[in-house]
Amino acid sequence: MIKQSNQAAAGKVAGKTAAVHAVVAQEAFRANDELLAALETTPAGLDEEQIEARLHRDGINEVSHEKPPHWSLQLLRAFKNPFIIVLLVLAVVQIFATPDDMSGPIIIAVMVAISVLLNFTQEFRSSRAAENLKAMVRNTATVTRKASDGHSEQIEVPVVELVAGDIVHLGAGDMVPGDLRLLSAKDLFISQAILTGESLPVEKSAPARMSGPQHYDNALDLPTVCYMGTNVISGTATAVVVATGARSYLGSLAHSMSGQRVQTSFDRGVKSVSWLLIRFMAVMVPVVFLINGLDKHNWTEAFLFALSVAVGLTPEMLPLIVTANLSKGALAMSRRKVVVKRLNAIQNFGAMDVLCTDKTGTLTLDKIVLERHLDLDGEESDEALEFGYLNSRFQTGLKNLMDKAVLEHRDLEAAAMRYRVIDEIPFDFQRRRMSVVVARDDGEHLLICKGAVEEMLSICAHARVGDVTEPMTDERRRDIKEMTHKLNEDGLRVLVVAVQREPSHDRPYSVADESDLIAVGCLAFLDPPKDSAATAIRALHQHGVEVKVITGDNEAVTRKICREVGLDVAHSAQGKQIESLDDAALDELVARTTVFAKMSPLQKARVVRSLQRQGHTVGFLGDGINDAPALHDADVGISVDTATDIAKESADIILLEKNLMVLEEGVLEGRVTFGNIMKYIKMTASSNFGNVLSMLIASAFLPFLPMLPLQILVLNLLYDISQLSIPFDRMDEDYLRKPRKWDAGDIGRFMVWVGPASSVFDMTTFLLLWYVFGANSVAHQSLFQSGWFIESLLTQTLVVHMIRTRKIPFLQSSAAAPVLGLTTAIIVIGMLLPYTAVGAKIGMMEMPPVYFAWLALTVVAYCALTQLVKVVYTRRYGRWL
Repeated sequence: MIKQSNQAAAGKVAGKTAAVHAVVAQEAFRANDELLAALETTPAGLDEEQIEARLHRDGINEVSHEKPPHWSLQLLRAFKNPFIIVLLVLAVVQIFATPDDMSGPIIIAVMVAISVLLNFTQEFRSSRAAENLKAMVRNTATVTRKASDGHSEQIEVPVVELVAGDIVHLGAGDMVPGDLRLLSAKDLFISQAILTGESLPVEKSAPARMSGPQHYDNALDLPTVCYMGTNVISGTATAVVVATGARSYLGSLAHSMSGQRVQTSFDRGVKSVSWLLIRFMAVMVPVVFLINGLDKHNWTEAFLFALSVAVGLTPEMLPLIVTANLSKGALAMSRRKVVVKRLNAIQNFGAMDVLCTDKTGTLTLDKIVLERHLDLDGEESDEALEFGYLNSRFQTGLKNLMDKAVLEHRDLEAAAMRYRVIDEIPFDFQRRRMSVVVARDDGEHLLICKGAVEEMLSICAHARVGDVTEPMTDERRRDIKEMTHKLNEDGLRVLVVAVQREPSHDRPYSVADESDLIAVGCLAFLDPPKDSAATAIRALHQHGVEVKVITGDNEAVTRKICREVGLDVAHSAQGKQIESLDDAALDELVARTTVFAKMSPLQKARVVRSLQRQGHTVGFLGDGINDAPALHDADVGISVDTATDIAKESADIILLEKNLMVLEEGVLEGRVTFGNIMKYIKMTASSNFGNVLSMLIASAFLPFLPMLPLQILVLNLLYDISQLSIPFDRMDEDYLRKPRKWDAGDIGRFMVWVGPASSVFDMTTFLLLWYVFGANSVAHQSLFQSGWFIESLLTQTLVVHMIRTRKIPFLQSSAAAPVLGLTTAIIVIGMLLPYTAVGAKIGMMEMPPVYFAWLALTVVAYCALTQLVKVVYTRRYGRWL
């Protein structure tokens, strides 16, 4: 479950954004003079004293950024791991208990140091990279301000020095420097894609040209307001700043990125498993201590033995194995042009069972293309395309995205060269159309007009039907509107093309000439899906990942794209529908819905949290400011290198190429990483449980320790070394087919099933050493301890191969070469150790040759029993790893 503190933080952010909406909406339609008076400014701008006072009151015009902690704090955080803390405590206890023997503490210190340094190095480097990624470009703005002599002048000032009440001038190509209310505007087109995901720019006008105050569900739909971070595509405007920095819409979103991140499924999983194993150790160690102390009456020896058992029970390599696995995954992803900012995201990638993605540029090309060119009956028409091309080709104003899409048809350029431009009637937002007048050598003028459906049909008196021109009847208008409406429902944006031929003349053309036109057809535009999108979504589905689309774009366009890439669009919802729902109702809606359209940034984040409440591990792919809160809250936030600074700051993973196929590779890499981590945890947990069970039984009946404390430490060290190659192991194909999640209960169950299997053969080895080899007294304890050391090491090391796959090891599934090599080396070392000076120093002795025949029989029987347990366990619980 998500922490309540995170939900509270989300509520505060939602409240702040709602407050921004309320303030901006209040000023959106106020008369200019009233607005200026309320902001204590004038058309002549602010003077230096007012600017200083407002900078002191509101702060600089900059959105908040989460600063990386000092390196020393990052290093300390690397120690914040339950097992590392336990190991450090055990090392300190050993130092005080056995000051003459530092071998144990040194071994522990080396393990801890390697794990901490690996983790710190990766996180430190990624935080530095993240800081570079979110460095903002220092822009300037053109403002009118009062000079010291009282006269006003237009000057360039750094955007960070902008204050509420400044009079700002906008032109094509400018970035909007704050939240602005328009005072006057001419042909103003603003791209809000960074906030909404809408591909096409939107019209903005001063309130004098509006019909009066209106209600808008979304602040971004306000036609008189321009928002910080958006861009001017065309036109000019004069506006007054109403909000800057943290008070702006963008600032309210940036604020949601600060503070502690939501706990991901990886964090929750590691924590639950860690405390399961620590609780187990806390129960078993005192039991071992009491049994040995009461039985042998040597409490110092019992304490040291229990301490060694504690070290043996602690999966001290877990931090190192986890970090090594994640680092290897990050390295593998880097080869696929993926930057991993947070190591934990690798495993979350593999656990992800729902991917929420934006539409624009992710499923689509983020490029408007001319999808269809039709006559008035809906049939393909080259004539409509040719006239549309001439209109786009000869206009002199700034060409919009649809003009550029038409001009991609370069095969028509030869035909266009036969014309020369005579005049043009520029686009404006009242007419919502534009015209060019061209002529050929015969001198006849051809007026070509294209624009919005309603506005075009109002000036057309005739319709071209085939080769016949007939009057434009009301019925024909209805038919055209019905056809274009169907195209709109399919997600296409439609322009109507009309013409008029006139004899040559010298007078200039005007809007009055746009009348009695002949409608010839329409052009339909679309941001088309990527070729790889359908394949990638199909691959994700095959691997158990459900895809949901959450976008700020309109519903019709989104449904059309989703259908084309193979997503189920039976259930869709808009932002305004979920706004009033409580959490329970939202959870029900989210569970059945695939497409979410017209979503605000905080609504996107709310959908992500809803999925998490329902037990899903959620990934979010987005690149706009409007995606930042969802990226921040997701278990794994995915962005691209061309994304906005705030989106990259919020992401865990950054794609250097916006390619969905990389996501499938990331999912598989994450599952391999998780599988290898689970191998270590289950191997260690079950082996440790079996060893402690054996020690408990042996301690109760033997007149000596079954193994010396130092021997336990060496055994543990050799076993840990054998597992260092696990990050390089492969996973079986069937394991990679579905998402994998942490399950502490399954690990506990696994320990109880598999651990006693090794204890059975520990007992047979005890009986063998006691009765067959005569190691039944204190004088022969070295023989007993050496025999059990070798058997325990062999079975523990072989369990790596038994547990790494649900199949029959070596026959149906073989480990990677590094695993085979290292485990073989450790087995050889373990068998030779009693014959070396090191073995003698730690209390071991040479074993009779016949012992190894019995050992071989024991190992074969152990493997057979473990395989039988594996089959029964898998059938009963449906899983192994």
